[in-house]
Amino acid sequence: MNFSHFLNSKKIIVTLIYAVFLAFSTAKASAVQDSTVRLEAEKTKNEKEFNPSETILEHIADSHYIHFGGDSYMALPVILFTDKGLECFSSGKLDHGKQTFKGKYYTYALVDDKVNVVDDSGNKTPGKTIFNFKGHFTDLSITKNIVSLWLSIIVLLIAFLSVASAYKKTVGKAPRGFQSFIEPVIMFVRDDIAIPNIGYKYQRFMPLLLTVFFFIWINNLIGLVPFFPGGANLTGNIAVTLVLSVVTLLVVNFNGNKHYWKHIFFPGDVPIWLWPLWWVVELLGIFSRPFALMIRLFANITAGHIIVLSLISLIFVFKAAAVSIVSVPFVVFMDVLELLVALLQAFIFTLLTALFIGTAVEEHHH
Repeated sequence: MNFSHFLNSKKIIVTLIYAVFLAFSTAKASAVQDSTVRLEAEKTKNEKEFNPSETILEHIADSHYIHFGGDSYMALPVILFTDKGLECFSSGKLDHGKQTFKGKYYTYALVDDKVNVVDDSGNKTPGKTIFNFKGHFTDLSITKNIVSLWLSIIVLLIAFLSVASAYKKTVGKAPRGFQSFIEPVIMFVRDDIAIPNIGYKYQRFMPLLLTVFFFIWINNLIGLVPFFPGGANLTGNIAVTLVLSVVTLLVVNFNGNKHYWKHIFFPGDVPIWLWPLWWVVELLGIFSRPFALMIRLFANITAGHIIVLSLISLIFVFKAAAVSIVSVPFVVFMDVLELLVALLQAFIFTLLTALFIGTAVEEHHH
């Protein structure tokens, strides 16, 4: 083999090595690119898109957690009265439904922020509530709305006890400080709600009317304050408005005089053959009036929260800061309007309660 053949053979070998190296590099780069594309696709798939309806419903519903913004939250106690005994643990052990917790008697999980029992087959059974009597336990947990209820009770006790104490110390003197703010509101409830609708018997019902008015007003305002606690929606909870309306129903009918019941069962100006139909209409009226109170308060407060959150959600749905130029002013306007609605709904509920009481206790007029 001469020298030229040797050089040609060497060139061929170098060319082959270069070709193999180039093919290996290309394959490696392709593999890396495919892996990157796959990871990006998986990341995009795993990223949860913003769901406005889920966010809104989560806000207006009750919860086992109080969220303060971002990832910060406070887990509330879970108290379960099971058929085997009492179970108490922190809702943090359920991690927003991401994991189960094995208690003393059962294994528990969160489904839509409701505690469920998980059996060995993975089946989940909800506990007992007022409207659901299936399950192994009764849920007596301290939730976000209960914390909000306690806060409103504390605020009301501090306010009225301080005002009562101030009246004892300043007998015959002009009101001062917080007393000068709260007294006109009390006078408004007495002079514009109780006396015109109930009459001279109004004093007997003033504690109820004042409690209802301030309870609804304070809780409406608390529901408008973010993170206090976690944006609770107590008066937008139909169970709360149900209890308020049931109280009205009981007070009205237990205080109804003989003329009130005579008008229902023995109407003098109605022909006797129409009495059965009259009874049906009047009895339906007894229950429909507090039912209207329940729905009115629940619907107005809930609707206000939904509108405000819907306007804020537009920014995240369109993913454009320009939308905030329109959305934010509307949110501010709606929040100011909700301040008026908070007072207005307390006034309407108290006014109608006084009106219903007045129709039950008024004397017969010829």
